Amino acid sequence: MHAVPKHQIRALHTDTTVTVYQAYRPSIGLPAARDGRFPAAWKRDRMTWIKPSFLWMMYRCGWGLKEGQETVLALEITREGFDWALRHACLSHYVRGLHTDRASWQRELRRAPSRVQWDPERDLGLNALPHRSLQLGLAGEAARRYADEWTVGVRDVTALAHEVHALVRAGDPERARRLLPEERAYPAGAELLGRLVGRGADLEI
Repeated sequence: MHAVPKHQIRALHTDTTVTVYQAYRPSIGLPAARDGRFPAAWKRDRMTWIKPSFLWMMYRCGWGLKEGQETVLALEITREGFDWALRHACLSHYVRGLHTDRASWQRELRRAPSRVQWDPERDLGLNALPHRSLQLGLAGEAARRYADEWTVGVRDVTALAHEVHALVRAGDPERARRLLPEERAYPAGAELLGRLVGRGADLEI
């Protein structure tokens, strides 16, 4: 079996959209799913993190059982917007050799409207895997564009999260796996990701 590159974006995507996940308290998540856009109570001036990996989202929100994260949303956003965020992103941590020095990285981080963090991907048991999962933080212009321009569809997938979790707990991982979104390698390439991984990283181009 072909090994998964350590740094690779995997997502449910079409020719024009990418699906990302977030979890909110019901007062935010339910109106967003109902109306297909974030309600006024959603803070456009705060950093928000989007995750293309369903299972990493499950790890983060505890299958939609953590307080304040009870409503799990699948948000379909334009690939144009997703690529814009990657193109304008800064890596969330300093990497010697990738950045000129720590001070220049800090300056870039302050200016960047988006940032990238790579965390261990998760399996159905929410155990860490050797390869990484992309987290994309959006602030300022990026957060506003995400909420008001890029988002083209919002679905409440809390029931799916609970169903997959129940199958995992019942010892039926094969049925659980069949319910997972079909996340394929996203064609970001070196042009978008070259600045967002460490030197010599195993990068899928």
